[in-house]
Amino acid sequence: MRSKRFLPFAALLLCTPALAGTAPATAAPQSAAPHGSEPRPLRILLTNDDGYNAPGIRTAFQLLTAAGHDVTIVAPLTNQSGTGTKMLSGTTVTVRHPEPKVWAVDGTPGDSVAFGLSEVFDGAAPDLVVSGTNFGPNVAGLATHSGTVGGAIAALESGVPAIAVSTGGWAAPDPVATVNAMRPTVEFVVKLIDRLQSRARSGPLLPAGIGLNINHPVVGADGKGPAEGAAVTYQDPQSALVPDFTDSGDGTWKVTVKFEPRPAAKGGDVEAVTASKVAISPMSADWNTGPADFAKVSALLTGLRP
Repeated sequence: MRSKRFLPFAALLLCTPALAGTAPATAAPQSAAPHGSEPRPLRILLTNDDGYNAPGIRTAFQLLTAAGHDVTIVAPLTNQSGTGTKMLSGTTVTVRHPEPKVWAVDGTPGDSVAFGLSEVFDGAAPDLVVSGTNFGPNVAGLATHSGTVGGAIAALESGVPAIAVSTGGWAAPDPVATVNAMRPTVEFVVKLIDRLQSRARSGPLLPAGIGLNINHPVVGADGKGPAEGAAVTYQDPQSALVPDFTDSGDGTWKVTVKFEPRPAAKGGDVEAVTASKVAISPMSADWNTGPADFAKVSALLTGLRP
């Protein structure tokens, strides 16, 4: 995700001061329709990996709906944190419909998105999939294994624009402060969507195959403070979670995980959230490299034959 191919587009998101802070958005979203027409609400599929009734997804549902969008929750029945891009791993799935506009899928975020696109939206794709807001950050190596990001990837694979959203700094989250910070997180997302609509006019919200991984910091002791700005970033290459295995002597091994962060990479998502900025990292649904890295590998393998 470090590829420079994403940055020219993403930098356009930050070219006016309106997106730099996280103050509440009071105006209705701008329309993706031609200039001069009335704004229209977006049809949004809202998912997450913390579960359909978690504080983050409920805050997102409330504020996105208040902004005028038509929001439907299709999210896991239970907590599915860390499931990454896993999906379609069973021959049956249990689905509940506990209230209007809410569907709970007994599976991963990817399963939820797949069910939502196929059945809830009945093949008429939504304008946008929003995954989150997650409890805790999804930066650096955490993003690679994140169910929140996995839900957005499932949407991108189906050709639907997607945004993954997380709330947290580069440390173990404080429960109360993190939940409090979910409101400014979603207020920022409302402003971001407003920006995408105003730039899209009658076109797509995002370039084909490109999604956004958004990480909003927890600011202030109570988490209610505004972010210090926003930055277009890439995924920091480090993985700060280091597993350790201890032999119990009976064929089982005790697993512990240590948090051992390294210095933040310049221009990365860790650097941004550590500076109390919102990190906006463009991402794709595939694992292709950028042109420069592709050329390097091609040179290494020139002349190789079976």
